[in-house]
Amino acid sequence: MSDSANSFSLRTLRTVFLDRDGVLNRKLPEGRYVTSWSEFQPLPGVPQAIGRLNRAGVRVVVVSNQRGISLGLYTADDVRQIHSVLQSWLQPQGAHIDAFYFCPHDAQQCNCRKPLPGLFDQARADFPEIAAISSVMIGDSLSDIEFGHRLGMTSFFLEGDPEHRKSGDETARQLADRCFASLPEAVDALLASSDRPA
Repeated sequence: MSDSANSFSLRTLRTVFLDRDGVLNRKLPEGRYVTSWSEFQPLPGVPQAIGRLNRAGVRVVVVSNQRGISLGLYTADDVRQIHSVLQSWLQPQGAHIDAFYFCPHDAQQCNCRKPLPGLFDQARADFPEIAAISSVMIGDSLSDIEFGHRLGMTSFFLEGDPEHRKSGDETARQLADRCFASLPEAVDALLASSDRPA
């Protein structure tokens, strides 16, 4: 666990970056990909957690690696369609995601595949006020935690389903500032520490 959690004032929290698979929805077994909304299984408490961030005035940004596009398993439009339906599903529950960014590439083909910083740069291009010091990264893999750590963000690791974890989860746990079982637990801790209304 790093020291940045102790020096980071959550009263300054402005943006929460979320990984998608394993954070918002149930992760499929390694090697399988969510290719359509019918395969997207939202995790319990996710709409309520996102809604609490919305009401607290915190920007919610999803950043995900979508290697399946480069493998020809689905298209970028398929991903956008999933995100569109997700947004429509969240709204009646009082929640919304401010922006989605995803990497369609395979490893070593770009600067946007986490843990590289390209998705953060894309978000800052759209929201110039975003700063790492006032942001938190929440993810369930080593690449998520390294992404946040390299940028100087406080980073939370979600333990997730033990059967579907990627390799490197022990390293991610050690590198993360804090660890939680789920997104709702992480959001509870964030809002409790930031003196923001729930």
